[in-house]
Amino acid sequence: MNPYLSYVQSIADGVSEAKSIAVSGARPHEEKPQKALLFSPHPDDECIVGLLPLRLQQELDYQIINIPMTFGSKESRRAERLTELEKACAYLGWGNHRACPDLENLTAEDVVTVLTQYQPSIIFCPHDSDWNSRHIEVHHTVMEALQQMPADFSCVLAETEFWGAMDDPNAHVEASIDHVADLVAATSLHTEEVARNPYHLRLPAWMQDNVRRGAELVGGQGQLAPDFTFSTLYRIRRWKEGEICDIFVDGQKFPADGKSLKILT
Repeated sequence: MNPYLSYVQSIADGVSEAKSIAVSGARPHEEKPQKALLFSPHPDDECIVGLLPLRLQQELDYQIINIPMTFGSKESRRAERLTELEKACAYLGWGNHRACPDLENLTAEDVVTVLTQYQPSIIFCPHDSDWNSRHIEVHHTVMEALQQMPADFSCVLAETEFWGAMDDPNAHVEASIDHVADLVAATSLHTEEVARNPYHLRLPAWMQDNVRRGAELVGGQGQLAPDFTFSTLYRIRRWKEGEICDIFVDGQKFPADGKSLKILT
């Protein structure tokens, strides 16, 4: 008998059992000196790529604010998606800034207004080849806005991936079991989206595969994989004096030890 059969069966059983789970609740969202902004292409992207923001919140006391760039192409669903998004962000204790009250897509000028208002220490947006057309559009919108900011504006720029994997991530961020469970629970609150495709239940598997990829894409070809079970990959650089600058000489691993993120401050 195949000795891995019970292991694989436990994964399939876990996914099946988790389909009936429902969550609720909210955590306080408080004003903090250090802010991180997530420029999210759709409601749910904030949760999917939200590991590093979650760790910044927990380990470095960052205020996390999601900036929904769009509410999807179906106008009939936009109000519902806003409600779902607010529940998901509240579950994580994050703010949710509606830069456009009519739920239309944000422009570079809208992003400039948001950056000027919050003066974030770090911002997140998709990388420029994240396959989905809206993700790629958001990347270029954020870049256009950064170019319009004053010359003395500076922040850490963390590019994210989901639909299209990056060829050159430089940050391998470990997730604890608690981190993953929080992100799965928050994603599940996008209820109508996960009803048609329960991708929240596949988030742990994606984060496991990130360990495989990150071992060599970040650590170097032929290197041993770090002792992570779950992770998310990012490309982290700095926007300074009107251009993108490298922060790291080599790729960086960020174990979930409560200390590793201090290099970003």
